[in-house]
Amino acid sequence: METTKLPPSSPSSPTTSFSVPSAEKVDGFPRRSMRRARQRRSHSSSQFRYQSSQVELTPLPLLKDAPVAELHDLFCKKLQQCCVLFDFLDCVADLKGKEIKRAALNELVESVATSRGVLIEPLYPEAIKMISVNIFRTLPPSENPEFDPEEDEPTLEASWPHLQVKHATVHVVLHVCNYMCVNLVSSSPQLAYCVVQFMEKDATVTEYIIRGLLKYWPKTCTQKEVMFLGEIEEILDVIEPSQFIRVQEPLFKQIAACISSPHFQVAERALYFWNNEYILSLIEENCQVILPLVFATLYRVSKEHWNQTIVSLIYNVLKTFMEMNSKLFDDLTASYKVEKQKEMKRERERTELWRGLEEHQERRMQMLTEAARNQRNLQERGERGDPPTPSSPQTAHSDQPEPKPSGASSSSSGGGESAT
Repeated sequence: METTKLPPSSPSSPTTSFSVPSAEKVDGFPRRSMRRARQRRSHSSSQFRYQSSQVELTPLPLLKDAPVAELHDLFCKKLQQCCVLFDFLDCVADLKGKEIKRAALNELVESVATSRGVLIEPLYPEAIKMISVNIFRTLPPSENPEFDPEEDEPTLEASWPHLQVKHATVHVVLHVCNYMCVNLVSSSPQLAYCVVQFMEKDATVTEYIIRGLLKYWPKTCTQKEVMFLGEIEEILDVIEPSQFIRVQEPLFKQIAACISSPHFQVAERALYFWNNEYILSLIEENCQVILPLVFATLYRVSKEHWNQTIVSLIYNVLKTFMEMNSKLFDDLTASYKVEKQKEMKRERERTELWRGLEEHQERRMQMLTEAARNQRNLQERGERGDPPTPSSPQTAHSDQPEPKPSGASSSSSGGGESAT
């Protein structure tokens, strides 16, 4: 192919020159063929590029065997171990280090999940650092030099299939997110959205999140209760049925407590769960478990709540349950009435017992008051020198000494002398 020399460059430009095919002067599009001829970039893990020098990991003692005084320091060292990154393109490289990191991640997850107080505030920076190193990344360059982000499939991270380490990292992330969610969700709805996204990626973390919310459920702030109920509904919108079964009992015990709240907004927000079609389908599938948990509360509150709107909503929920499983509903109704009769009987017995005790105490107090008054009267007569006035024949008889015959006295006296 004929080539054309470019003119010499100016002094201010580089002094190099190169030849361009003459066809390129007319049509620049064939340059694509030149890009194809370039050396292909190595498709390596983007995480591995972050680490300039590989660190050799050594096994650390188990957290469960560590003394209490050394537990947090050992926990921090394991977090630092988990910050070491490996290149997963080579499946046989650094097998020992990868296994040590995987074991450390799993141990951290187990420790946070089963032990309270192990993840203390001074460890949060190390935990966040470990999370950012393992989770946040830029995608590696594409092997296709003509990559079109709108049409071509993206190049995935080479270490992404390493699911065991990834899942363990996500669990640690969610334990930290659980703390932040409980404390910051009121001011950061994006964090709640982030938690829901984690759930959609890995459904097994749902139980940790819901149990964490239930553990720190507000007791005195109704506004926070309403907010927590809203977050629970967002989570239930995406929950897997298998995960719903794992949390349904503690969850609906808390919902029943919210229904019985005297604050109508809390009760109303809890009853709105039955307006959600997906949640309603989950309730229907597990009616045998959920209905006994909430029936007594619904029946009682329908008779006692002061707000008519709440009463109307409860009647709708009871009607829905009756349509779901009429036999179970009738059985629970009969059982509730029997228990109510027993409770009323116990209440009557308790009331009668207290009434008897009060009457006995009243009689005792009257006797003590009369005895004290008589004693006071006697003391006053004694001080005035008045002869005691018998209050009864027995008292008068006992106050006067019985006369003794003289013969009897002398005989007894003589008998005594003779005896002597």
